[in-house]
Amino acid sequence: MNTLVTGGAGFIGSLLSAALISRNNKVSVLDNLSTGKREKVGDSIKFYQGDLRDRAFVKRVIVEEKPEIIYHLAAQASVPESLKNPVEDADINIIGTLNLLDLAVEYQVKKVVFASSAAVYGIPRYLPIDESHPVEVLSGYAVSKFTVEQYLSVYKYLYGLDYTVLRYANVYGPGQSSAAEGGVVAIFKQNILDDKAPVIFSDGEQTRDFIFVQDVVEANLAAMTLGSGKVINISTGKSTTINSVLKLLQGICEKQCSPVYHSARSGDIRDSVLDNKLAEEVLAWQASYSLEKGLKILIDKIS
Repeated sequence: MNTLVTGGAGFIGSLLSAALISRNNKVSVLDNLSTGKREKVGDSIKFYQGDLRDRAFVKRVIVEEKPEIIYHLAAQASVPESLKNPVEDADINIIGTLNLLDLAVEYQVKKVVFASSAAVYGIPRYLPIDESHPVEVLSGYAVSKFTVEQYLSVYKYLYGLDYTVLRYANVYGPGQSSAAEGGVVAIFKQNILDDKAPVIFSDGEQTRDFIFVQDVVEANLAAMTLGSGKVINISTGKSTTINSVLKLLQGICEKQCSPVYHSARSGDIRDSVLDNKLAEEVLAWQASYSLEKGLKILIDKIS
């Protein structure tokens, strides 16, 4: 299959691109390198550096590469940045995506697989959160993700452009930057290695659904041919406290460091865990990495 990965020089996108190549797909990558790294893109992958908001550039990529499937992972992914500069956030995540969708229709792309987020659910009304849970967007970032989901539905209805939306839980794994928004595992890992006290907001008993990046990659691969027109949670379905994550990492690294507890941040959600039954049913996919196994791989990669 001929595929294009936007954001393919980033954490998830680079691993997805490598997995696509290993399964004998033709892969090209589009990335503006605002957070991605050029060295993460394999030599067998055609790389295009540029911005989705540059319609002429995106058109050139699609005309030259003729993708059948587009994996759309490129985004402004910082929640604080989306609140600080909502116009820029919307310009990148919504207008840039519309350029991509318009050209996908024009040049007969078969399907778009879109990386969305659990952020669209806002404060959970019940747990675990399934796909029918009400949407309550609480940041510009969440607005942009949900808006793109809605546009995908419109483009399928009007133009027949197929899609699958994958709403990720908290993704972690090798290659994630400790500066990344939401990358608490990467931040803790770096703190422990640097003998620096990790900062935990609130009491650390808040919970999240941590999913290993390779499981996310496998879900994307499944979505190439499955999940038509669906919005699907990609998660472990298991909740873990922030304190427990730190304790596991300390045990694996065999290093102890006492965390510093700060007041809860405004807007932070107390508990979140996603129901993943639909992914199992529609994508024939299940998360295969326990948190402990994923963390061991993460630490082994840097040992």
